[in-house]
Amino acid sequence: MKTNIEIAQEAQCLPIEKVAAKIGLANGDIQMCGTYMAKVQLRVLRRFDDRPTGKLIVTTAITPTPAGEGKTVTTIGLVEGLGSLGQSVMGCLRQPSLGPVFGVKGGATGGGLAQIYPMWDIDLHFTGDIHAVGAAHNLLSAMIENHIQRQNSLNIDPTRILWKKALDMNCRELRQIVVGLGGRGEGGVPHESGFMITAASEISAILALSTSLDDLKKRLSAMVVARTYDKKPVYAKDLGCVGAMALLLRNAIRPNLVQTLEGQPVFVHGFPFANIAHGNNSIIATRYALRMADYVVTEAGFATDLGAEKFFDIVCRGSGLRPDCAVLVASIRALKMHGGCPFEKCDVRNLVALEKGFANLDKHIANLKLFGVPVVVAVNRFPTDTVEEVHFVLTHCKKLGVRAALSTVFDEGGRGGQMLAQQVVEAIQNDKNEFHVLYDEKLPVRDKIEAIAHQVYGAKAVKFHADAEKDLKDIQAMGMDKFPVCIAKTQHSLSDDPKAKGAPTDWTLTVRDLNISAGAGFIVAVCGDIMLIPGLPSEPSALNMDVLDDGTIIGLN
Repeated sequence: MKTNIEIAQEAQCLPIEKVAAKIGLANGDIQMCGTYMAKVQLRVLRRFDDRPTGKLIVTTAITPTPAGEGKTVTTIGLVEGLGSLGQSVMGCLRQPSLGPVFGVKGGATGGGLAQIYPMWDIDLHFTGDIHAVGAAHNLLSAMIENHIQRQNSLNIDPTRILWKKALDMNCRELRQIVVGLGGRGEGGVPHESGFMITAASEISAILALSTSLDDLKKRLSAMVVARTYDKKPVYAKDLGCVGAMALLLRNAIRPNLVQTLEGQPVFVHGFPFANIAHGNNSIIATRYALRMADYVVTEAGFATDLGAEKFFDIVCRGSGLRPDCAVLVASIRALKMHGGCPFEKCDVRNLVALEKGFANLDKHIANLKLFGVPVVVAVNRFPTDTVEEVHFVLTHCKKLGVRAALSTVFDEGGRGGQMLAQQVVEAIQNDKNEFHVLYDEKLPVRDKIEAIAHQVYGAKAVKFHADAEKDLKDIQAMGMDKFPVCIAKTQHSLSDDPKAKGAPTDWTLTVRDLNISAGAGFIVAVCGDIMLIPGLPSEPSALNMDVLDDGTIIGLN
């Protein structure tokens, strides 16, 4: 069987001008980035402001295995499936981060016949948006360090610099470092610091949440970057470099236009992680896609407890977006893993483990129903799945009164997504939609965290460490306690323990500390042992990659 990169390199796709024409964009409306990629300027998009809004479909998933369950494959396949049914459709996805590309999961551009094109460019440097965010982030860091070293008129306490460095790579050795060595003239003022992956930067979240360049600058200005010796907040605007940061981001705020292997248009824009940040593509891309197509399929990172909850409670709350349907991607191998089967044996028929694993599926269905949105379960079929196992899952969904369809988009593209697409269309047309957010943002921060922990995660209790208790008081004292919360926790479990599978109930969520992302407009609660910059696995995907003299790429997946 051909690899994803082989399928992509053999594909015959449309020049990007022809893809743009499908959504009403002329050649002069797009900024070409090669033959198959383009950026769309914001002034061009504003022409669509008065158009009617299409239907919004958000794709999420059950708790994944380490290898992923095909959520992006299903998202792209659903776009292709709707297209093959003759519907006007667009996709909206996040840009992959280089860390996971070279780590364990590989790229995030789909697979098989359900891919976006050109996957190798999208998975790697793409149009440079992530690098622009990294440059803006590190410019601000350099300005902070320079200010302290030069005169420190802002009275910044070097031990209370909140703004770390950023790098788009998995480097665990940079999580905690000491900077400023070599004396004041050479290195500045010595103090502890560290790196986060660029997708976890607040600027990454801001880029995805901004609605204009002016909004971007206002949000950048509002970022809290340090504390003074008398513990007062220092804002990015105080360093005087917001204009320069916006200059670095002037192209990054423009959505990127690409296509599926079957020629449907897709915006790929924004890249915040869902286990650390809010995990959804840009508001700009989604808003304008909804004015360019009758159906728009977007993807929320990881499972319902992470990307989907944050899409509903952060993105929809702040933007006015309203989902018309949620697609829940499930795989039989993941369900067997949640039923107690070791992952390396999940390709063997095991109805007992499969049935036990239904607890995880049921919890994620319940999570979506918490928000009042119609649900369709997509069973993403893998080659080792038996007919009996597939029937077992579909029958279980039917007993729950939940729509479900088998998806074979990896092998068949749009044709394999038609059943799913039809169920989605019927759900939008016929099922009751009573969408609402989970909590009132005016509640105390503790109450908002507990609402998510109890209702979405299934936690019995919430424990706040001493640092988190102190952070709660500081947030309230600064008057920033009315933001929604963005919980950073493991993606491998509904709980904050990556080893706890299924649907844990008798457990306690542990909140280590709380950080203000005032520019993004949310409070980050760091839970369990989640790290802000991942490490590489024992056998990184990078070990299998190469490029030949003729340009052929090997191992990118």
